[in-house]
Amino acid sequence: MKEFVIEAQKIEPMHRHSYIFESFDNLEGGDSLVIVNNHDPLPLLRQFGESRPNQFVDEYLEKGPNVWKLRLTKKKKEGCCGFCE
Repeated sequence: MKEFVIEAQKIEPMHRHSYIFESFDNLEGGDSLVIVNNHDPLPLLRQFGESRPNQFVDEYLEKGPNVWKLRLTKKKKEGCCGFCE
């Protein structure tokens, strides 16, 4: 299982969410993204819940006041051994 860190504040705002979604979509089941930001990424988390329901597990690793870290772990498909697409 791999974990990738994205420092969101370093990505141009107009491309930030699309970059994070694309990065998530490229993960294998069981892999994670850790999103580091200077504010609570709750709007992003809500978007994930709407567009990719039941595809991830979220966990706050740090909750401000200056740094937030949110881990999104991609779930493996039901019955998947981890090697299928």
